[in-house]
Amino acid sequence: MFKIFTGIVALSSLLSFLNKKLLKLPDTIGVMVLAILASLLIGSLNFINHEVFTSVCAIVEQIDFRTILFDFLLSFLLFAGSIHVQVHTLLKERGPVLIYASLGVLISTFIIGTIFFYVASLLEVHIDYIYCLVFGALISPTDPIAVLALLKKAGAPKDLEIKIVGESLFNDGVGIVVFISLLSIATMSGGHGVEPSHIFLEFAQEALGGIALGFVLGFLGRLFLKNIYEAPAIAVHISLAIVMGGYWLASVIHVSGALAMVVTGLMIGDYLHKSCKSEALKDNMNVFWKVLDEILNAILFVLIGLEIVSLDFNTTYLIVGWLAIPIVLFSRFISVFISNIFLKEAHRSNRKKVVILTWAGLRGGISIALALTLPEGEFREILIFTTYCVVVFSILVQGLTIDKLVVRLLKNDKQTI
Repeated sequence: MFKIFTGIVALSSLLSFLNKKLLKLPDTIGVMVLAILASLLIGSLNFINHEVFTSVCAIVEQIDFRTILFDFLLSFLLFAGSIHVQVHTLLKERGPVLIYASLGVLISTFIIGTIFFYVASLLEVHIDYIYCLVFGALISPTDPIAVLALLKKAGAPKDLEIKIVGESLFNDGVGIVVFISLLSIATMSGGHGVEPSHIFLEFAQEALGGIALGFVLGFLGRLFLKNIYEAPAIAVHISLAIVMGGYWLASVIHVSGALAMVVTGLMIGDYLHKSCKSEALKDNMNVFWKVLDEILNAILFVLIGLEIVSLDFNTTYLIVGWLAIPIVLFSRFISVFISNIFLKEAHRSNRKKVVILTWAGLRGGISIALALTLPEGEFREILIFTTYCVVVFSILVQGLTIDKLVVRLLKNDKQTI
């Protein structure tokens, strides 16, 4: 496994270099484009030398995507993403962020699951309704990493940027909790005869427990940093220990490690932005976590691209996957629109911003990782294939056009920028 991971790191660095020199796309999008091209080249080996193709596929299939993401990448990515967010700016949009990340995810899960169930039925593809809801939960979390630079370049309003970033930080955690809750119900009883109280208790334990653990870890992190400000290297070391140890502890006590990492990162980041008196400590922490974030994201998107090799191609799966794309976009629009109703008028997004929030709601590695954790069964392959279709379209098409959409919709709204 170590040799395979070493190869992935080397490949991600090479693709990052090639993207910077040749494609000049946003880092994550460019790396994924090149990784998909690499997968297609590997696929073409099947027509040239079947034995070589089989050998390469065997290597790719040894990659434990779920373990790499959930046990390694996820904790670092969520902490790194949240430590750079300034809490005081996030608090200005706390209403939209919390509503979009909670109510929005629940609405999206239900709409996607329900429409997907009926569309699949029309195509004579039988998928249990509870598993359609599971798909709705795993595909609902958004990942703005690929579009943030484009949004800034296009001059998107600051409040819109904060909503997108803040929502993604929390809806990853909420989406994972909803997914785990629904999947446990599906695997226990096939979704039949389950009490609503069980769903609520499962959700409450994971979500509230994760947030509470995050506050504890964040408090400890701030305490350590205050007492070690003269040794920046040790402070970075401590932050690594908190992320790794805290995420492990979350799995042991069965609470959401994702939410714990987000809260921990926000609390430590708030200390660095507002209270830290050591510029050296602040610089070391910011540079370390920024570089680590970029490296791990490159690795993540290489994994997404390479995993395509291991998918079983099926025409029916492809049709269902492409039909899932408008379903996901429609549900995103409706969930944002309905969530707006529950906000104060000053925080509501106008029609144009709702469209931008819809198109900027990219799906990423977390959705694919969740799909790959589905248990072996008749629905696993089609749900994984469908998830890949949505994620690839989301990153490549939405990611590469979001800046043009922002410019077009907001070009006459200079007062909002």
